[in-house]
Amino acid sequence: MLRNFLNWRTSLAAVAIIIATGTIWYVKHLSTQLQLQEVQKVNLWVAAKNTELQTDDTKALNLAGLITTTNTTIPIIWTNETDSIIDFVNVPDTAAQKQNKSYNKDALQNYKSINAPIVWVNPLDSTQKSKLYFGTSPLIRQLNIFPLIQLIVVALFIIITIVAINTRNKSTQNQVWAGLAKETAHQLGTPISSLQGWVEVLKDTETPATIVTEIQKDISRLELISDRFGKIGSSPKLEPHAILPAVTDMVTYMKKRAANSITIKVTNQCPPNLQVPISLPLINWVLENLIKNALDAMTNQGSITLALSLYEAQLCIDVTDTGKGIPRNKWAIIFKPGYTTKKRGWGLGLSLTKRIVTQYHSGKIFVKESEPNKRTTIRVLLPLING
Repeated sequence: MLRNFLNWRTSLAAVAIIIATGTIWYVKHLSTQLQLQEVQKVNLWVAAKNTELQTDDTKALNLAGLITTTNTTIPIIWTNETDSIIDFVNVPDTAAQKQNKSYNKDALQNYKSINAPIVWVNPLDSTQKSKLYFGTSPLIRQLNIFPLIQLIVVALFIIITIVAINTRNKSTQNQVWAGLAKETAHQLGTPISSLQGWVEVLKDTETPATIVTEIQKDISRLELISDRFGKIGSSPKLEPHAILPAVTDMVTYMKKRAANSITIKVTNQCPPNLQVPISLPLINWVLENLIKNALDAMTNQGSITLALSLYEAQLCIDVTDTGKGIPRNKWAIIFKPGYTTKKRGWGLGLSLTKRIVTQYHSGKIFVKESEPNKRTTIRVLLPLING
């Protein structure tokens, strides 16, 4: 379990979180240090104002004026004892906002929540007091926003990386599927051609016609399998087909291979002549796989129903069996390659089925419902319009 959790995705996310957390902490540290420096600058600004009031020394006045005029970043609002605004400097505003006293009052309330005010006592009249409220400079505000921007960038980096890797993996997987399918179709082609030749030879001998007919059926079946793999390895052409006869023919074929104690039936709520754009060999493969899985889920008795209906402008095929059911936590993974409950299974049947439905027909397939030892319904949805 731990090994499955510690994959490359979680490792990438952990590294990103560590980097982001460290950066946020460091930026917060820098912001705190800058705020302390700004408090010292405001105190120095107040001291310079006091100097301007107390001395006539030209040098002292020039130095005090230099200190007061060099503060171009820290916003300060000067109020009287009742917090009525006397003056302000560096408050971020426009010309229109300077005329709007309520704007400065809002800024004042904001500064009150940021820093404690500095009380100024007139050195010439101790009864005259005022307060200086100050906020943060644009640099600190930018530093406070920086961690959020960094988190967004890191999140986008992780998302783009995961999407790129998943896309590459899917592309590689598709190439493997296509190559395997084409090679299988190619390998089947030679023995099928040879068998067809031998059938013609048997027809010229005294071999019973029933034997030749059965061999011909098996060869036709092999040709169908080869055709299916050939279409998996390329982009199949979707053509309108009457869906009810296609489903009925597959059910008739599978009935011959099911136990007599198992019933397989079709119910139809669609128009009798409804045509759907499909690749008939591939959809037959889908139906065959679903019916085979339903048969495997039952112990030589039960029933399988293929219900046809229309659902939100789509053809809906519900395959319901009375077998052992599928646990809820397995509903999503039964369509993944390699998953199987059979001792000798490869776990490719439902994976191929999903690929045919979703990739080649732009449809959907999922477990609609399942109750242990009662019934399971797998739903297939196919668009009624090509593309």
